[in-house]
Amino acid sequence: MKRTFIVFFAALIAVVVVTTPLVSRAAELDAALACGESAHEFIGSLADQQLIDPKPMRVESNSINAFQPVRGERLTAFGFTVFAVVGYEHDDPLFKRGKGEPLAKSAYGAVVFGNTEKVQAAVTEAGSNAIVHHVGPHITAIFCKRK
Repeated sequence: MKRTFIVFFAALIAVVVVTTPLVSRAAELDAALACGESAHEFIGSLADQQLIDPKPMRVESNSINAFQPVRGERLTAFGFTVFAVVGYEHDDPLFKRGKGEPLAKSAYGAVVFGNTEKVQAAVTEAGSNAIVHHVGPHITAIFCKRK
């Protein structure tokens, strides 16, 4: 009887462990990538929600700062997995300035795993006016820019 209880209890724990997802959240960036906000609003909101590391992992010469999602967080844009968010806003302490000329006064976006044509189709279907740019094989940037 005691052995049966232990086997039952072990089986119950195994079922709970297998069926319980790992602790993580998913956040969709589609609405923000309709390009209706500033880089400060976009990056600041993600940092405030602790979805990205607030310290940029890289700063390009054109001042675009790349931020990494926090471990355990899943960000998506138009159904594609985001592996970095990018942004820059002039004279904003959230961002570091690069050595060259800034790309824009305010620019932001997401870098996703996905074929450029498929990403463009998803962005167009969603009605966003974001710029879609091929970065590399199966890597595409979705970008919003203010002059």
